[in-house]
Amino acid sequence: MKLTDSITSLPFVGDVMEQKLKKLGIKTVYDLLHHIPSRYQDFSRTVPIPELKIGDQVTIEGQITAIKNIYTKAGKVMQEAELSDGEHTITVVWFRQTYLVKNLPPGTMVALTGKVGFWGRKKAIVSPNYEKIVELQDRLHSGRLLPIYPETAGVTSKWIRRLLSEAFKESQIEDFFEESFLNQYQLLSLQTSLQKIHNPEVLTDTEVGRVRLAFNELIALELSQIERRREWLSKNVALNLSVPPNSVLEFLEKLPFTPTKSQLRSMSEIAEELGQTVPMNRLLEGDVGSGKTLVAAFGAFITGKNNASSLIMAPTQILAQQHHKTLSMLLNPHGIDVVPVTSKEKIKLLDKPAVYVGTQALLFKYISSQTGFVVIDEQHRFGVGQRAHLSTQSDTVPHVLTMTATPIPRTIALTLYGDLNLSTLDEMPSGRKRIKTWVIPPKKRDDAYNWIEKEITENEAQVFVVCPLIDESEHEKMKEVKAATVEYKRLKKLFPKRKIALLHGKMKAKEKDTLLTDFREKKYDILVTTPVVEVGIDIPNATIMVIEAADRFGLAALHQLRGRVGRGEKQSYCLLMTENQSEAVRTRLTAMSKTLSGRELAELDLSLRGPGEIFGTKQSGLPELRIARWTDIDLIKKTKAIANEITKDQKRYQTLFEYLQMLQTAPN
Repeated sequence: MKLTDSITSLPFVGDVMEQKLKKLGIKTVYDLLHHIPSRYQDFSRTVPIPELKIGDQVTIEGQITAIKNIYTKAGKVMQEAELSDGEHTITVVWFRQTYLVKNLPPGTMVALTGKVGFWGRKKAIVSPNYEKIVELQDRLHSGRLLPIYPETAGVTSKWIRRLLSEAFKESQIEDFFEESFLNQYQLLSLQTSLQKIHNPEVLTDTEVGRVRLAFNELIALELSQIERRREWLSKNVALNLSVPPNSVLEFLEKLPFTPTKSQLRSMSEIAEELGQTVPMNRLLEGDVGSGKTLVAAFGAFITGKNNASSLIMAPTQILAQQHHKTLSMLLNPHGIDVVPVTSKEKIKLLDKPAVYVGTQALLFKYISSQTGFVVIDEQHRFGVGQRAHLSTQSDTVPHVLTMTATPIPRTIALTLYGDLNLSTLDEMPSGRKRIKTWVIPPKKRDDAYNWIEKEITENEAQVFVVCPLIDESEHEKMKEVKAATVEYKRLKKLFPKRKIALLHGKMKAKEKDTLLTDFREKKYDILVTTPVVEVGIDIPNATIMVIEAADRFGLAALHQLRGRVGRGEKQSYCLLMTENQSEAVRTRLTAMSKTLSGRELAELDLSLRGPGEIFGTKQSGLPELRIARWTDIDLIKKTKAIANEITKDQKRYQTLFEYLQMLQTAPN
């Protein structure tokens, strides 16, 4: 049996189970072997019956001496058994499993794994897993470190362990790296790694095995990025948008401000690539408010000077409107038209070069052979397939600049977007006032509200109040989390003189746009919202950001929210409200109050909380790692270097490429 064979080639997997396994992403034998445990329970120590203690998770062995069904007056059924080790006995109880009376008749030797509790007033093993003891039998469900897997309805960890046992027996697990390669880079064989993950003898085995599987996953990702980059460069031809003499000086002289050094560096990198017929494919990563739009405007300016048009795409209509306003200010003095495109209006392509600003609908309606430059705001919302669409529209492909405000550690960014060149904006424009950030404990909350009222009265401040949830949660652990709807009602009572609005993700896009426009036009003093407020929204008069239950957010997410204020000339503030007074929370939020660099906060978040807080919820443009972690920084660096070496000597690694090809063509 090959690893690329369908999962249905294994015993016990019919049509019904095949569909259930698909929900877990398991379609092939390879997928099953790489469905790694989420945790392990230690049942490696077999405990004698007299030593059992209430609350212990244990494995015990013995013989079933009696078993019966017990029916209650309420119609419930339980199974009560007696287990003997030859000298002592203990009661064993199951619920609603009547078949056990036939399956475990008196005389059956079993190993039980479960929790010691009370049955009446005596000790008992309640609802244990069981495994019949057969001489020389390999233990699957008892007497060892027990792997617990991600499950779905009808697919339990116990069933997965049984299926994996069959897979190991039936499969040929051949390595696609030579032994000399494994020794050179200190990697375990694939067979050994899988065994250590699924059948560990000690807990440290699991991490050793995971490293090799993570290496495989990262190598596949790196090689696919390299191949995608190679195809982009070899198959596509772009317009040569060379920089006309003195044009850069002309652009800089008409700016109403002085660019930062990192803006000038990024503009230079873009200018160099625009002057080539190889299409640019570059990621511009810049902190909130670092001036990415200026860099995009410079690319559009050079494009216009070469009699070609540009498309600027934002993730939402309201951000597109904001880009239109800024780009018009930067480009109109040079005679370049900036055309807003909305879903309502059908605007024809102009006869002369122009800059079209809108959402991603532009990609399918306004691209032509004269489109020389495309800017995509927020890279993670723009999938690979959409980028590939650019190469199908004409003989030439536009130069592409994608932008993101998500602060991603550089090592991760180079892997995440390995098919793009990377430019970074790592400083803020001069004149920007530092956003003062304060952590507000419960005892100072009333003082904070009095200060907010004073700021609204004396300085005409507008206030964002961000809550993690829309509606109040019934879940016990979430009761302390402020809900936007509840906070909205509470603040209306606290600030009776103020106009307060509520914004959340369940509202229609049109409603959100209207409400944000009204807030920008000062029709409201306070906007209560979930984190739905878009990155980059520019409301200069909004100078106070209040974040409720701040401990529920990662540092990078808090930094993004903080960036919604401080967009104008006024002093801005960020108030981090929290009821959680733990030392870990205090450490994180104190770091937030002292650090303004999104990159530094992202690095800290990565070490403290993991990558989920950097990237937020699952997003279509981000590769999903099943085994590797974005915290595997050293492994990522190592893998990237090895991937580059592998591509230089593909004959030596032919088995690897054949293997990757097989995985791509495995059953869907």
